[in-house]
Amino acid sequence: MLPGRPYPLGPSWDGDGVNFALFSANAEKVELCLFDASGYRETHRYVLPECTDQVWHGYLPEVTPGQLYGYRVYGPYDPAAGHRFNHHKLLIDPYAKRIFGPLKWSDSHYGYRVGSTREDLSFDRRDNARLMPKSVVVDRAFTWAGDRAPHVPMSRTVVYEAHVRGFTMRHPQVPARQRGTFTGMSLPRVVDYVRSLGVTTIELLPIHAYLSDSFLVEKGLSNYWGYQSISFFAPEPRYLASGTLSELKTMVKRFHDAGIEVVLDVVYNHTGEGNHMGPTLSFRGIDNASYYRLLPEDKRFYINDTGCGNTLNLSHPRVVQMVLDSLRYWVEEVHVDGFRFDLASTLGRESYGFDQGSGFFDAVRQDPVLNRIKLIAEPWDIGPGGYQVGGFPPGWSEWNDKYRDTVRSYWRGDAGKLPELAGHLTGSGLQFRHSGRRPWSSINFISAHDGFTIADVVAYNDKHNEANGEDNRDGHSNNCSYNHGVEGPTDDPEIRELRARQRRNLLLTLMVSQGVPMLLAGDEFANSQSGNNNAYCQDNELSWLDWEAPEGAAGEEGEEQADFTRRLIGLRHRYAGLRRSHWITGDVEPVNGMRDLAWFTPDATEMTEADWQVGYARSVAFLINGRSARDRDEQGREESGRHLYVILNAHVEEMVYQLPQPADGASGRWRCLANTAEPDVEGDPKIEPGGSFTVIARSAAIFDFVPGRR
Repeated sequence: MLPGRPYPLGPSWDGDGVNFALFSANAEKVELCLFDASGYRETHRYVLPECTDQVWHGYLPEVTPGQLYGYRVYGPYDPAAGHRFNHHKLLIDPYAKRIFGPLKWSDSHYGYRVGSTREDLSFDRRDNARLMPKSVVVDRAFTWAGDRAPHVPMSRTVVYEAHVRGFTMRHPQVPARQRGTFTGMSLPRVVDYVRSLGVTTIELLPIHAYLSDSFLVEKGLSNYWGYQSISFFAPEPRYLASGTLSELKTMVKRFHDAGIEVVLDVVYNHTGEGNHMGPTLSFRGIDNASYYRLLPEDKRFYINDTGCGNTLNLSHPRVVQMVLDSLRYWVEEVHVDGFRFDLASTLGRESYGFDQGSGFFDAVRQDPVLNRIKLIAEPWDIGPGGYQVGGFPPGWSEWNDKYRDTVRSYWRGDAGKLPELAGHLTGSGLQFRHSGRRPWSSINFISAHDGFTIADVVAYNDKHNEANGEDNRDGHSNNCSYNHGVEGPTDDPEIRELRARQRRNLLLTLMVSQGVPMLLAGDEFANSQSGNNNAYCQDNELSWLDWEAPEGAAGEEGEEQADFTRRLIGLRHRYAGLRRSHWITGDVEPVNGMRDLAWFTPDATEMTEADWQVGYARSVAFLINGRSARDRDEQGREESGRHLYVILNAHVEEMVYQLPQPADGASGRWRCLANTAEPDVEGDPKIEPGGSFTVIARSAAIFDFVPGRR
């Protein structure tokens, strides 16, 4: 082994050999272990000969892509001081670009003797190499053939959250051997379906290599969602049908060819190694005191702001470097278009708490690669001050659970929701209108992977997570849902029709709200998870999209809802007033003398302050000005369009609304674009200003103003 170089970190093949570089500030020695193609037999072991600036490195001539390897790191085993080195444990390279083989659970993976009365203060000398996944040297070459990122502006973005495995496992047009993989996801029929919906951006649940916790495996379950990362550069091996990275890159390219962006859900807040009683698989054994936040008064224990046992130490420069290197790798090497950050409040934590000017946020903002992509935060964790909706810096968008809960509650029929609803329909300015941020800072959603699907929001009062094996204690209990008289499936035609209408109401509200709409895959055709609102461990038919269910995608209700969803997304693309790039203020626009948005009562008079305070009111209408001098497209051209009128009626009785005369005095008629009570009707009726429209109980409608002679 030759001295090699300390940069870049990880394995680097140059055509003649491989340079290996591993950061560890507190190690005393590092060994590189090579394995045969099976991963069972160690063939060579080398001591990394150099340590430069806390990076251990060496160069091996004639090593080629495909070589399996791992590390053994020597140093003190002193948990009280934060050190947990144990050279008997083979470790995954944090910078490995591919992982080979599954983790086979065994007590030998723990740095201490399982069952010892001294717990993690004891020391285990068993070798775990045969049961460990191996890191793999890769050839990163790929022919992108003119791949071009879609670069969809945030104001035009419609996000579609999907799971690679769950989306394809039951898809009738995906061959069995390709189901659950990037190859299956990249098939033309799959990509074409996503494109047909009109969405611009597919957001994939975690694809980084991850663990299934031992307690889940013992119960016959697994970590389906993937929020237990163990490698931030390598894709999950199960998602590779042939084991080559080209499958992942091909998937990204095919979505790009269809004009669709790819955003990855990433987990940099913690790792799958758990708390002080967890296994030693990578970071813990390489340099526990550097990689993790430890309690200052007792470094044996971890700060657990994530609720997952540990918290990555984003105050350490080398940990920040690792995360930034990972993000840049996925952008530059895999061509992804952005990231959704799980428990992103953790990334902004310094020793004193959350700070929107944290080192990580500052580093991302100035990074020439990362400051031009989509950055989406899940703006909370369980630590002190962890709920930070609206608290992220400029350049970030955030999941808005306040929007979700308000819209669900409104359509459930809760009283006193109108003022709150109005704020969220106009972009949630109370939370996001500061620091130069725009309406697209709010990622609006009704449902996501975590929680009820839209179908279950209108079919269950309570969660039903019994299959998770936790006595239904897991998952949120306050779902702002309503079963409309029967818990779960029913053959009652009236309840089924009402539930279908409520699903359409939720979808229409989502698509007429300012901000960025996010649709959960399957919600477009009423996919259900049987009331399970925490299906993180259900890698089975409970979570996989059912493309052939009579009541779902293949059924009449599902097809009708999918068509309605496509129409709503199409309206959002067609009408600039539904996706304004500047905040709605209620001020008069100079181009036509109308307010940018005005709220109306059923008799077509503008709402007063007193109207907003009527607690029993459960219906509202608003007129969006189709002209705005401030809204321009990416080329600077004014985005003009027709006026829009939206009526949302959550009452249990029908309401008769008089349609107003636009304040600019233009002649024309109102045309119904979508009516949740009659989903097949489009373009009718055309109503003169001052004419009336009956909005049946629990329904919604949207109109545009068609200019012309009366």
